[in-house]
Amino acid sequence: MDSTIFLILVQDGVVNGAIYALLALSLVLVFAVTRIILIPQGEFVAYGALTYAALDTGQLPGSVWLLGALGVGAFLAGLWAMRAIFAARDAAWLAARTLLLPAAVIGAAMLLAPRRPGVLVEALLAIAIVSPMAPLTYQIAFAPLAQASVLVLLIASVGVHLVLGGLGLVFFGPEGSRATGFSDASFAIGALTVPGQAAWIVGLTLGLMAALYAWFEGTLSGKALRATAVNRLGARLVGIPTAQSGLIAFTLAGLIGALSGILIAPLTTVYYDSGFLIGLKGFVAAIIGGLASYPAAALAAVAVGVLESFSSFWASAFKEVIVFTVIIPVLLWRSLRHVSVEDEE
Repeated sequence: MDSTIFLILVQDGVVNGAIYALLALSLVLVFAVTRIILIPQGEFVAYGALTYAALDTGQLPGSVWLLGALGVGAFLAGLWAMRAIFAARDAAWLAARTLLLPAAVIGAAMLLAPRRPGVLVEALLAIAIVSPMAPLTYQIAFAPLAQASVLVLLIASVGVHLVLGGLGLVFFGPEGSRATGFSDASFAIGALTVPGQAAWIVGLTLGLMAALYAWFEGTLSGKALRATAVNRLGARLVGIPTAQSGLIAFTLAGLIGALSGILIAPLTTVYYDSGFLIGLKGFVAAIIGGLASYPAAALAAVAVGVLESFSSFWASAFKEVIVFTVIIPVLLWRSLRHVSVEDEE
């Protein structure tokens, strides 16, 4: 292996690791706030990529109808939750979030999709379609189980993953899709040629991380989310609505998943079930970070990406095995280092 090949492999690993870092951050965030291991995060990645690819060809993506169905389901679930104490103001706000917002997004998609308005508008529209699916899914499947054990929440997460995977096949079909990149340009760094799309991926990843850091540190809602992650009971005692924190966490996860899918759609062919494997690699990084540390999860994600890149060069048939095997010594080390406790809190 010469230095040029080494640099190319490192570049590919960093680009892939940037995507895994986004997913790892979203998994850590959701788990810290809600105790939910968000297995269907990969589906949001695939939905984002395939929705963007459909818009890129001037077609109305089938995911808009799923958004509408999830909105109706979330509205009915919300009405059922407030059956004991019904408030017209809360019902109106619920209808605005679950019915009016999806209807507005569907209307915009029906208007803009045939016109092919350009890469930027198509990307923003794909994010607007896919991002709300996560909080709507939370309200339907997870909010009623907010006080359940981690195991029950994990089982519910697996169920949501299977349902969304099947619906992905229904709405997008078995064929894979690719989309137009944000940039066709490239620039040279020594002997290394960096594609414009790779620069977009790394730049947007760093920008989103910086924005999340500023939000967590400088806004009241971000601090409330941090407080919920540290101690849910204490957050409730001081008046922080932890259910609302769960909606915010899922909204951010949906946004990150949709953005990740849009970023990878120009680089590889994405199928309806491609997100699961991508999400698992983000999960590996989150586990290495202990499902608690954002910087550790981000660094672990880059390491996973670099390891995958070199594994594909030296032993391409076993690259997935090598990547997922990394989690075994980490889990073993954590089990020996930490004393197990009965209280899952």
